[in-house]
Amino acid sequence: MGITPLTLKPDYWKNFEITEEDLQFIYNHLLELETPLTAEELVETLVIERIRREKDNLLQQQNHSNQIYRPGEPYQIGQQLLFPAFNWKRGRVLSIREGNNPEISSFKVIEVEFENGERHLFASELPDHKLNTPIEISLDDPELDPKYVLKSHGQQLIKVLTQHLEGNPELVKIAGRWFPRALLVDINMGHLNLAEAILEVANGGPLPTHELMEQLDLPQDVNPKLTEFSLNLALQNDERFDEVGPAGKILWYLRRLEPEFVKQPPPQLTYTPYPYQPEKVAGLLAQFEGHIADELDQCIAPPATNDEVTITLLYPHFRVGALPVCGDLYRFFPTAYESPRVRFTFVDAETRAQFEGWVVREHGYVLGLREWFLKNECFPGSLITIRKSEVPGEVIVSSGHRRPTREWLRTAMVGSDGGIVFAMLKHNISTPYDERMAIVVPDQEALDKVWEQSNSRNRSLPQIVKKVMFELAKLSPQGHVHAQELYAAVNIIRRSPPGPIVSILLESEWAQHLGDLYFRFHDSNSTEG
Repeated sequence: MGITPLTLKPDYWKNFEITEEDLQFIYNHLLELETPLTAEELVETLVIERIRREKDNLLQQQNHSNQIYRPGEPYQIGQQLLFPAFNWKRGRVLSIREGNNPEISSFKVIEVEFENGERHLFASELPDHKLNTPIEISLDDPELDPKYVLKSHGQQLIKVLTQHLEGNPELVKIAGRWFPRALLVDINMGHLNLAEAILEVANGGPLPTHELMEQLDLPQDVNPKLTEFSLNLALQNDERFDEVGPAGKILWYLRRLEPEFVKQPPPQLTYTPYPYQPEKVAGLLAQFEGHIADELDQCIAPPATNDEVTITLLYPHFRVGALPVCGDLYRFFPTAYESPRVRFTFVDAETRAQFEGWVVREHGYVLGLREWFLKNECFPGSLITIRKSEVPGEVIVSSGHRRPTREWLRTAMVGSDGGIVFAMLKHNISTPYDERMAIVVPDQEALDKVWEQSNSRNRSLPQIVKKVMFELAKLSPQGHVHAQELYAAVNIIRRSPPGPIVSILLESEWAQHLGDLYFRFHDSNSTEG
């Protein structure tokens, strides 16, 4: 049996646990450095420290050579030994007798009992044996290489460490950085009131912390990074302020001056959940085509490359100047460590004009495109392309604006009875669009009233789906309606992801499934749900 070199157990980092010694090391490290650090930075420091500590332990094992079994050494009954070839198990010598092998000069045999009760025989006083060679530390073991450990196990270690840091009352966190509470600089109410006035002059913000610090009377004999961290924490704990910077950048905004629909979702994006069984409609939803994205259904997302993604504009998003953000689409927009709202800059791909944008992470949409939609003559069904920018905090948008052409499109209008009706009419179209999802709305304010009435009267989603399908069926000689077209049309007056709509179609008595995504309306006795 070959000898095992001194090294870490194979699952050492996979089963990594934070000890009190680790937490004390981190605390002391932050005290000495006087600089707030992220969990990633702390893990890197801790891994280096753990490897140093484990190497010291291995060296101690190596130095305690009198406890390591070697065939050439004599032993006594009752002596405790470590056996490298048995994964460093500990055993006690039970008996000793003379060895008997004609090919080997005199030697002895010891019987050893391990801690688990197993017994084995080993040679002793046998000078010519490879196991007599001193055991070395395996310096080429990748588990002792910080770069390898961080690359292979970094994310798991960050998760484990973060859980322990969040439960430690002696540490505080702001924008993903940790620091000891005991070293915080005192930020009083006067400082915070002045910060509010500064942001109000700046129309609410956003302003970075260092610009606020320049106008506040803060201690000058303290590490500036410590002062900045303390101010950030005080602002975070005050409801007047909102941290809206992307990850790695702290920006402050006055909460009361944020756009209304950044603080709470607009009515058009508010969804009342409808119970259904997703597995029953998954097959049909997979047949939806184009560039559909819906923040209410994480499974509905358009194809994307590393650099850009195209989204079909749904009416609720068009009406309030938003785009959905779900699944992989988040990587095209700035994110944050903690803040539910992130302020960034939109850049028009054609004109390079810049305007304010917001990621409302908690509700899955980005806001700030209303004026841009109107300027570029977008409409529900237009294809909007989002591109990554080389400049942090910027997102490039394109509508593919072109010279207008006259085209026949479904048009949503409000009838004399106050209900929604559809017709095929010609319009000047200036953007690429999805034919299935395209719906022109000539009078948006009139449609707002239909939306309000539909929701205030608590009309059920099945009633609305039935009514809208009845109107769409009039546009087809056979009375056929495509589920994707119905999804776009229902969202003219009620926000809903496609899943519940398809589920209602499959379960209703007034919709006949014709195959694929086609349904036929056959309840001619009723026009209302």
